[in-house]
Amino acid sequence: MSAHEPDYVAAYLDRSLAALGAFAADRTAQALLGEMATATVTALRAGGKLLVAGNGGSAGDSQHIAGEFISRLMFDHAPLAAIALTVDGSVITATGNDYGYEHVFERQVLGLGRAGDVFLGISTSGRSPNVLRALDAARGKGLVCLGFTGTGPGAAVMAEHCDLLFRAPSTETALIQQIHITAAHVFCALVERAMFPELIPPGAAR
Repeated sequence: MSAHEPDYVAAYLDRSLAALGAFAADRTAQALLGEMATATVTALRAGGKLLVAGNGGSAGDSQHIAGEFISRLMFDHAPLAAIALTVDGSVITATGNDYGYEHVFERQVLGLGRAGDVFLGISTSGRSPNVLRALDAARGKGLVCLGFTGTGPGAAVMAEHCDLLFRAPSTETALIQQIHITAAHVFCALVERAMFPELIPPGAAR
């Protein structure tokens, strides 16, 4: 079989466009991202921070989001407090070895989270035990609990652990991840604009 399969590529891109189109048409989901951004801005203005965690591709998304806060997304500004709980190999491997992998984010939330902070858990299935445990730990400490997932059966499970939950309109992991990073850029941009309205460049997209 050739590595070039035009029918597969076209079908995949059709599914990708359909998922993105569904997101673009979903005003409720877009308003939800606004609510998530507002909750995060409230925390940041009060001296709090954003904690983010996920597994695999969602670990990469967690680091991507934290990078947009600490560095920049659309324009230059002071860094915003955000920590990806996926980057400390010693913490993750020690916790996984000593307590079990399901505790790797929970322990960090318990150690680093403070009441009024925000925790964003990312799970394409909605069933990741370590993300769900971290959400429960965050809720117990008084953090605002946000989530990103898909529309599979696990979304109902994850919703029970979140104050606000964004559901990417797909059950296919790769497409959920594509929508998640698009939604994350919207979320990050809304936070950036609300925190630094005076720095929005003239003529920037409104």
